[in-house]
Amino acid sequence: MTSNSTGSVAAVDLGATSGRVIVGHVDTDGVRMEHVARFPNGPVTLHEGDAHGGRDALHWDVVELYRQVTAGLRDAFGRHPDIASIGIDSWAVDYGLLREGRLLGLPAHYRDERHERGVAPVHERIDAAALYARNGLQHLPFNTVFQFAADPSLPLAQRALLVPDLLGYWLTGVEAAERTNASTTGLVNATTRGWDPALRTAAGLQAGLLPTLRDPGDRLGPLLPSVADVVGGQAPVTLVGSHDTASAVVAVPATDPDFAYISSGTWSLVGVELDAPVLSDAARQANCTNEGGVDGRIRFLKNVSGLWLLSESVRTWERGGDHVDLEALLASAAAVTAPVPVFDPADESFTPPGDMPSRIATWCTAHGRSAPANRAEFVRSILESLATAYASTLRTIADVTGKDIRVVHIVGGGSQNRLLCQLTADRTGLPVLAGPVEATALGNVLVQARAAGLAGLRGASLEALRSTVARTVEPVRYTPAPSASSRADPDRTTVRSHA
Repeated sequence: MTSNSTGSVAAVDLGATSGRVIVGHVDTDGVRMEHVARFPNGPVTLHEGDAHGGRDALHWDVVELYRQVTAGLRDAFGRHPDIASIGIDSWAVDYGLLREGRLLGLPAHYRDERHERGVAPVHERIDAAALYARNGLQHLPFNTVFQFAADPSLPLAQRALLVPDLLGYWLTGVEAAERTNASTTGLVNATTRGWDPALRTAAGLQAGLLPTLRDPGDRLGPLLPSVADVVGGQAPVTLVGSHDTASAVVAVPATDPDFAYISSGTWSLVGVELDAPVLSDAARQANCTNEGGVDGRIRFLKNVSGLWLLSESVRTWERGGDHVDLEALLASAAAVTAPVPVFDPADESFTPPGDMPSRIATWCTAHGRSAPANRAEFVRSILESLATAYASTLRTIADVTGKDIRVVHIVGGGSQNRLLCQLTADRTGLPVLAGPVEATALGNVLVQARAAGLAGLRGASLEALRSTVARTVEPVRYTPAPSASSRADPDRTTVRSHA
């Protein structure tokens, strides 16, 4: 295949609520995305017993996920037998443990409460400041380093593979750790970008548990013959930015280098792109994170709660027997004129699944604020709170890094939420460019296309890949409302460029 050829690649894009298999058709005009499979994903509750007594634990049914992935790839090869490559991305931090190549049990879900028990043992071996100086990560109790310390199966394991690496192993038989996702574990040194021996010791890991680190664009290997028979075709698996946010940031259609991004979905990843990590005490105290990006870039960001708050609220209302028309509900929320409470979406009470409206009401009461009075006000309160958190986070990032921020790109599912995008523009005081929706899959496709030399992309820079995105999609522009500053309340904050 020549470097100027067109062609197609398959992107396996796995989120915390659903998975997709998408075929990306790449040529010199851009990328056309063809959805071939979509399937649900979510936590499975299993009763288990351990030294702390019996309890219900959250897991991922990763075997069913693999079955859905192979079924989706079969559909993809059925439509396009000449697929040049396959790439996998997913959420971060969660992993499967292997012994003699066999999975020891279903991976724990990052929202499972067990992980909190791992924080204290790690901090007994390395304090929080020393930990940040090495891994540069925002403190989250579900970071893999803490999960390992709380995992009773760890002594039995010979290998640990993060979710996309586990699926890649089942497809190819090759064990590896893709570097962008590995950077979220808390076990990669932010400066050297390799596994950190001191961090391995702090997590209590035996030698050999962590596989070799590999980079986006590397070829993992061809499909195993048995897998090729199942999917009806053969193509190499190419490593992409397997942390879904790393792939999403590739597909930000930025033309101004002074941009910030919000990858908006179940979570909101709010940040900027840097050439080197920021490991200052100010960054640690702000709880910012330095995660690996494609081509060695640093994604300096914070994890902010996202549309999980809205989706869990809708699920709560529907469990009561009501059908919720989300578009109508968002329209009602946009029409709300009365003040609504702004709450802290990062509060730990909002992390587990459950009755989100009741939790929001409880938070408001505990903080001396009137709870929303109806569903439209609850939705407006959620979106106002998210937009406020975005603005506050971007202001902190600008202060800590000294980076100018002139425009905010919102990509992912949240880019379709017009009210959220407008509120973000109003709260930040900056223009917001929304789209593409399929940023993660698009970034996945582009890294594969570059590795395969499709459409003259071999050796292309990230900026060139983003130009391809800009030719493919036209973001929707939101400008701050002229009246936004006059309606400012004590919770309102804006981001100012350093220029």
